[in-house]
This record gives sequence, C-alpha cells and structure tokens, in this order.
Amino acid sequence: MSAAAVEITLVTLEGVRLDEVVDEYTTLLSSADANDEALDRLAPNPYPDDEHASRDFAEATRDDLLERRLADADVVRRALAPFQSFRASMTDDDMLRSHTLEVPRGEVDAWLRTLNAIRLVLATRLGIIEDDDHDPEDPHFGIYDWIGYRLELLIDAEMGD
Repeated sequence: MSAAAVEITLVTLEGVRLDEVVDEYTTLLSSADANDEALDRLAPNPYPDDEHASRDFAEATRDDLLERRLADADVVRRALAPFQSFRASMTDDDMLRSHTLEVPRGEVDAWLRTLNAIRLVLATRLGIIEDDDHDPEDPHFGIYDWIGYRLELLIDAEMGD
C-alpha cells in the first residue's frame, strides 16, 4: 500500500452488497423527497422553532448539501465498480474471494461521509436514536451494524492502525 492510499479489503459478497446499498442511497438523494425523514436527518433543520427561518435555510442550503452527499457517494460507487460485474451472477467460489481496494487518501473523507450518512438513513428507517436502541441479534439491524463496522475499519486504516 502506498502512503497516498488506504487499503480496504472486502470479500465479493460484501463489495456487491455495499455497491447495492450505495446505489439505494444515491437513489434516495436523487429523489430529494421533501417529506422523507431520512433526508431530514441528512440535512437537519437548525431552526425547528422558526418556520420562516427554517424554510429560508432549507431553500438556501438543502439542495447543495444533498448534491455534495451525492458527489461523495459517486466517489464510493466508482471505487466499487469492480463488484458490479458480480451483481447479476455470483458463484459460491466468487462470494468469499477477497478483494483489496486502494482508496486514495483524498477520497477517504468521501467514503467516511457516505458510510456515515448511509448509517444515519438506516437508523432513521429502523427507528434508532442511539446505538442501544436495537437488538444486535435482530437481522433487520445487521446492515446497520455492518456499515458501522466498515466505517470503523476505514477510520482505523486511515489512522494507520
């Protein structure tokens, strides 16, 4: 690994699933449904008690913020491109094959922001306010925990652990 990149190791199944999740996230960002609680969590309202200021702030910033989030997600999608060929068909041998992606250090922040935002979307959908709000044994929360694990591994890799 070069000092200019961070290595991320994924098995094929993880890469495919992450690629699918990032695709779903970009679809959400592109829809920009004004009534979606998940988008509200990604573009929070700093003036909840002032409807006028809240509306003005949203009009001035929300679209730009969501566009930046979409640009970050596109960075991640490009890095995950090698996994797209496995989406249509994946053999048992393919599933657990290990792949190492080299993420340029200049793109790590986009990865961190994207994974964190996806986790916020999932938390909103699952009703998680704090990490203790879910049962780790419940499979509905598996992807939420897995994204958190991947986020932690990326932070560790960035810090050189």
